[in-house]
Amino acid sequence: MPRKTLPRIAAVSAVKKPLTLRIRWTTGEESHVDVAGLVATFRVYEPLRSNLDLFRAVRVGDVGTDVVWSDEIDMSADTLWRLAQEQAGITMSPAAFKHWRERKAYTLDNAAKALGLSRRMVAYYEQGAKPIPRLVALAARALELS
Repeated sequence: MPRKTLPRIAAVSAVKKPLTLRIRWTTGEESHVDVAGLVATFRVYEPLRSNLDLFRAVRVGDVGTDVVWSDEIDMSADTLWRLAQEQAGITMSPAAFKHWRERKAYTLDNAAKALGLSRRMVAYYEQGAKPIPRLVALAARALELS
């Protein structure tokens, strides 16, 4: 089976929106990636939470496989690519998610139970208020086959 190679990072900069990066990929595509969730979750990123000047000092790592802020703080290109895809709705659009639920004749509660989510998250995904994670999109596609 051929191995899928994810794009590398060609350029990165912080944008005005807090904890958001503008990334230009080696494919020529450009993404705005909100990393606030990661920065808030992991202790290693605490300096970025408390020092926005440090966040703005982001740069591309040596071979484009990560972005770095210091010797101790980095974020992989794979993680950023996955976030970019999720936030752009590429894994599954809100409309496709809603059509999936309707094809399965699921109520919001049924869909939530089938996916192991809260009813509120299912509603958020359908409305486009939250990006649909890849795992949720894959689970929905798997349930489509059952």
